[in-house]
Amino acid sequence: MKVTVVGAGNVGATCADVLAYREIANEVVLVDIKEGVAEGKALDIWQKAPINLYDTRTVGVTNDYTKTAGSDVVVITSGLPRKPGMTRDDLIQTNAGIVKIVTEQVIEHSPEAIIIVVSNPLDVMTYQAHLSSKLPRTKVMGMAGILDTARYRAFLAEALNVSPKDIQAVLMGGHGDTMVPLPRYTTVGGIPVTELIDEETLDAIIERTKFGGGELVKLMGTSAWYAPGSAAAQMVEAIVRDQKRVFPVCIKLDGEYGIDDCYLGVPVILGKNGIEKVIELDLNEDEKALLQSSRTHVKEVMAVLENLK
Repeated sequence: MKVTVVGAGNVGATCADVLAYREIANEVVLVDIKEGVAEGKALDIWQKAPINLYDTRTVGVTNDYTKTAGSDVVVITSGLPRKPGMTRDDLIQTNAGIVKIVTEQVIEHSPEAIIIVVSNPLDVMTYQAHLSSKLPRTKVMGMAGILDTARYRAFLAEALNVSPKDIQAVLMGGHGDTMVPLPRYTTVGGIPVTELIDEETLDAIIERTKFGGGELVKLMGTSAWYAPGSAAAQMVEAIVRDQKRVFPVCIKLDGEYGIDDCYLGVPVILGKNGIEKVIELDLNEDEKALLQSSRTHVKEVMAVLENLK
């Protein structure tokens, strides 16, 4: 198995490191446009193989997509962070251009690859990758739900003083502050979370989760990378090992939840064919309203991309 990670920044390098350490693929190719960055990080990861005892070969290249040929899965982390004075539209235009070029080069050399998008704004960049790749919707997806869910579970584990391993949860909708929390689908060792925590504390945790990325930016002056990189690697593992894992993943909806032609996070079964099934939960009226609100926000961002074209 061969996996390519495009973008050797913090998120991409973390993803490549987790893939290597967990021996998820035989070869991991790291690609970047900055001379020597991908080569250096790939070499560093390979040099710790004798210490951490793994066999995955990591290879770094500068803007040479011929080395990615035959990849089974491609993770796209490329893009610029929003800078002072840059509008949302500016960010979308810049990153959509990057994702478009990357996706076209990836597909040229790996036409059967499954694509996982991590670039921001996540939902609209998944839209761009889908347009550029011309692949079925089941083979182009965005990583956001796993990250948001992980933050939610971590905060709950802290509040309840329990292991995060025992917490299961589902979040839907757009990435970040438009996400749709589903407390009645959140359990701790099989016990509904609402039996273990008061409503006020739970609401505070949900709010913290919505703005989890912003909290880290305030602390570090830059966006997160350990959790996003690991989340993308977890999706790769589910595909490469055909695990049939149930994860919240950004996909183009075609009628599910009464929504058409919009890229939103929903629970899916992830396996060797990519998204093998979209799971439709029986949402109550409040949850449906939140999902429709999230859809409205994402469609507004998608419209920015469409107008740019």
